[in-house]
Amino acid sequence: MSKRVKAPDLAKMKAEGSKISMATAYDYIMGRLVDESGIDIALVGDSLGMVVLGYDTTLQVTMDDMIRHCGAVSRGCKRALLVVDMPFMSYQVNEDEAVRNAGRLVQEGFAEVVKLEGGKPVSNIISRITDIGIPVMGHLGMTPQSVNQFGGYRTQGATDNSAQRLKDDALIIQDSGVCGIVLEKIPADLAGEISESLVVPTFGIGAGPECDGQVLVSYDLLGFYDKFTPPFVKKYADLWGTALGALMEYSKEVKSGAFPERKL
Repeated sequence: MSKRVKAPDLAKMKAEGSKISMATAYDYIMGRLVDESGIDIALVGDSLGMVVLGYDTTLQVTMDDMIRHCGAVSRGCKRALLVVDMPFMSYQVNEDEAVRNAGRLVQEGFAEVVKLEGGKPVSNIISRITDIGIPVMGHLGMTPQSVNQFGGYRTQGATDNSAQRLKDDALIIQDSGVCGIVLEKIPADLAGEISESLVVPTFGIGAGPECDGQVLVSYDLLGFYDKFTPPFVKKYADLWGTALGALMEYSKEVKSGAFPERKL
């Protein structure tokens, strides 16, 4: 087994010019797959609300959901760094509640890093959480928990003002102590500028190739979610089609009596 990835390793990997891979995992099996594939970071994303629980957005996901799924992933993930999303309203109410919930994700869900969305407005929260010894990953650009404010999953940072705000926010949350920042759905040139300005690594999702690493939803890259595939996703497999075909064949054989075969 390769050496376990730790939060402080991320800045070292960036300094060495090593690209960093991250993919989502939501259960024990996917945790094992991500871990054994050599991917550096397993992200227990609140995207589980959509691809596992069937919600339309991430906003319905609860702390109990994240703790349960993170715990399952942790039992299959022994090498990759385990990062978990703090769900909507688990850190926005006040700093004390944010610290308490971050602690629960570590204590009950076995997370190694917590991830939260936003820039300057959450900088004090990031500082409080890191001050008690819990590493934090940031998330800027298209932040899914703000989907209603944005009016949909739209590209961010397309104007001069919004681009400058993202640059400023990246530096602010770096100063607050984040160990890395996800950049979602922003122009590739802007992502490159932000990445170059930081000591901590950036992870692009729909943000072009200039980031220090990339992150994708595992169900998207495996072709295991047929409702919608973002245009920036590369499908490395078609597991939906494979699984559906196998289940249809099983049902057909049961109904015809071909399965199970009679053993003499």
